[in-house]
Amino acid sequence: MLTRLADRIRDTGRTVQVLSLPDNGRGDLRVQAQLVAAAASKLRGKAPSIDVIGYSAGGVAARLWLKDYGGAAVTRRVVTIGSPNHGTQLAGLAFAVAADSCPTACQQLADHSRLITALNSPTETPPGPLWTTMWTKVDDTVVPASSGQLRGAVNTELQSVCADDTVRHTQLPNDPLVIGIVLGSIALDPPIKPTAPDCNHLREAAAFDS
Repeated sequence: MLTRLADRIRDTGRTVQVLSLPDNGRGDLRVQAQLVAAAASKLRGKAPSIDVIGYSAGGVAARLWLKDYGGAAVTRRVVTIGSPNHGTQLAGLAFAVAADSCPTACQQLADHSRLITALNSPTETPPGPLWTTMWTKVDDTVVPASSGQLRGAVNTELQSVCADDTVRHTQLPNDPLVIGIVLGSIALDPPIKPTAPDCNHLREAAAFDS
């Protein structure tokens, strides 16, 4: 799912590592954050700073690393894509209806869970890196879709840039608009909020140079 995005970033000459999360991403998000910490520690020997991009719950795991495992001190940019930064009502509903079928990560991603509440206090965007979030208003996993935004970040609803974008949650990493915004967010200049006139340019930026 992340191959196209990773390849497009590599096409700009950057080193990219995609992490495979333990337990198919269903286990404790704190364990996932420790995995991010271990990978970042290895990469730090090869680069002066790190950009971290989190898709879906991966964005929450990345934020846990930044908050609780020293990530903010070594990170230049943070980008979350369709991440339930304030939880998702679907996880809360799943836990309420059938707790046994809602694994640890599901429980932690419920809106108003202890993990989500602690993660967003006292600040949602710890100082150090520059923050970018993006989400689709037709997200069918993160409910409400606006859960993807963070105070202190450059927050973008995709449809505010390209009104015809109908991408849903699982399609986000392969969406040309998403890829274009990610590339702009990790460029040399600080990230800025894209607007409707940027739509075509951002989609075109997603194309490979070769």
